[in-house]
Amino acid sequence: MLDLLITNARVVNEGQVQTLDVGIRDGRIERLASHIDQPARETLDANGRHLLPGMMDDQVHFREPGLTHKADMASESAAAVAGGITSFMEMPNVRPPTLDAATLEAKYELARERAWANYAFYHGASNDNLEAIKALDPSTTCGIKIFMGASTGNMLVDAPQTLESIFANASIPVVTHCEDTPMVQAREQAYRERYGEDLPFRLHGEIRSREACLKSSGMAVDLARRHGTRLHVLHLTTAEEMALFEPGPVENKQITAEACVHHLWFSDEDYDHLGSFIKCNPAIKTPADRDAIRAAVNEGRIDIVATDHAPHTLSEKNNSYFAAPSGMPLVQHALLSLLEQVHQGNFTLETVVEKTSHNVARRFEVADRGFIREGCFADLVLVDMTRDTHVERESLLYKCGWSPFEGTTFRARIEATFVNGQRVWDGQQLVGVPAGQRLTYRRS
Repeated sequence: MLDLLITNARVVNEGQVQTLDVGIRDGRIERLASHIDQPARETLDANGRHLLPGMMDDQVHFREPGLTHKADMASESAAAVAGGITSFMEMPNVRPPTLDAATLEAKYELARERAWANYAFYHGASNDNLEAIKALDPSTTCGIKIFMGASTGNMLVDAPQTLESIFANASIPVVTHCEDTPMVQAREQAYRERYGEDLPFRLHGEIRSREACLKSSGMAVDLARRHGTRLHVLHLTTAEEMALFEPGPVENKQITAEACVHHLWFSDEDYDHLGSFIKCNPAIKTPADRDAIRAAVNEGRIDIVATDHAPHTLSEKNNSYFAAPSGMPLVQHALLSLLEQVHQGNFTLETVVEKTSHNVARRFEVADRGFIREGCFADLVLVDMTRDTHVERESLLYKCGWSPFEGTTFRARIEATFVNGQRVWDGQQLVGVPAGQRLTYRRS
């Protein structure tokens, strides 16, 4: 007997949309067929709605340990499944930072039985933890995170020899935040002298400039090419950076690239009414940059779309330019923002699924997830492309309690989210208990 039978679903998977039944047992997809005549403990008629593999978000900051006044594993993973995200990869700039095997395993313990979505954690790099990186067990982490730009705590890697050694010794993907710190600091000083503390937020993209992004991204690509490193460059923001990356399928690429949903949605024209709510690093830039990133998604220069979910409290955000921290909460409406762009004609559903699910599993060699295939875990999201979702503060599940999308109406709705075959979101509320599992990998 099946645990769950989903009938009459328009399954979006591997470049096709097909009407199928999906049979689930013991957390995995057991059967895919045009019609499944098999008893099940529960049957759900999708009634022609779209069934997608759950989004796998390869870049989030859930703030635990040490920064839990902003967010924690439970609150942010709850918001994630409400938004159709079934797996997340979380960043190391917490307190203490994730710079060795012990702090890495401690984060897995924090997530166990509390995370609503499946989870993995990056091992961080610093100027002085090269030996820990060399000793890293590849099965314990999704990748090595290098902040090649300003960061919190002891996580800015700017020593040239250290960068060379990390790129030379990494046996798993290296992921990079690329901004040139000296260039950013020089701009900050110049603009502070001109404007004082009350700097207009619309100048954020000039301070964290396109030149600073391109210089650092170019350095990362050069390092990877010289050392044969598997490199994944995060949250690209400029048209110029797109030329650093090759178009085409992600399979067998040594160097891959990511865009984030906010850089695909907002532009610097939005700073005047959203201010600190869209202050993030690297900065949101011009409409022309946004258009170039969208084009790169369709060309295959951008391989993955993620969130860089990075919440701060309202009191922290409601400050002048230099006092307001960078980052915003995004996981609850990230997939909806991409589905809205399907409505707008910017992307196809098949492209959204490829960039948010298939390619994440491929790039990080995640075992048995990211696809709707027999034998894969049943990490699924049921979407109604004809029902609206209006974003109101009262509906948010983030601990920080706000969203840059407030007041937006998306022309799609997350009707249900399944993690390891368990329904955890029913379109209105969380159901059941946290069902997330630790991600595993198939790595040579």
